[in-house]
Amino acid sequence: MSNEDLERIQPDRVFDGGDLDCGSGLVLLIREQMSEIPEGSVLEMRSREPTVRDDLPPWCRMVGHDYLGRLPAEGTTVRYFVRKGKATAAAEEKALAEDKKKAEEYEWRLRVRSTGHLESTAYCRNFSFKVGQPASFEEKDTHPSAVELLLGALGAALSTGFATEISRAGLEVDDIELTVRGRLGNPLASLGLGEGDPGLREVDVKCFASTMADEAAVREAWERTVARSPVAATISRATVMTTKIVVL
Repeated sequence: MSNEDLERIQPDRVFDGGDLDCGSGLVLLIREQMSEIPEGSVLEMRSREPTVRDDLPPWCRMVGHDYLGRLPAEGTTVRYFVRKGKATAAAEEKALAEDKKKAEEYEWRLRVRSTGHLESTAYCRNFSFKVGQPASFEEKDTHPSAVELLLGALGAALSTGFATEISRAGLEVDDIELTVRGRLGNPLASLGLGEGDPGLREVDVKCFASTMADEAAVREAWERTVARSPVAATISRATVMTTKIVVL
């Protein structure tokens, strides 16, 4: 379909996939949107993820939808147009239910071995990473401690998740940076030198976002990010976690 023809299309539904790729939940979102429009209707999906350009057309062919084409939009956003296949309603509903069930039942698996002095290696999927001591009080170490990896996972989950929420909301943020701080209940207990709770007593997260976008919309995106983060939800149930965003 030519660009002129695409420009004349009046989509029945529009949604923003942000910077998600097809392997990180975008297909599930597309199926959810498709389930809410009649056969023959056109869905416009907006995306800032470059890999969607190559992955979306074959997926449409596989499931029976008509990929109509794409148009550039503002900035790095691309508009993709898909017509819902006339014979795929039942199949898509079944596929959506199956995808949701798989997501609900998905289990993350890691294998961890002791691989040296104060060192373990974690293996998961197609990569591995080194972990140092359970907790370290030194200024320098060969590998991050388990506590640092836990706090790093929290910070990374919120940083990446926030960038995705910002993208899906159609906002522009120049820079995102987080500081994550944690204190143990009794650090000596982790060394066997005292009694008490060796766990994290408190965790403080502060996000700095440099943007000219509407501040209220940016703050709402941050709140959604924290609420939807599996890591943040888990840590907040185990200890006192405070989060704050500073819009610059």
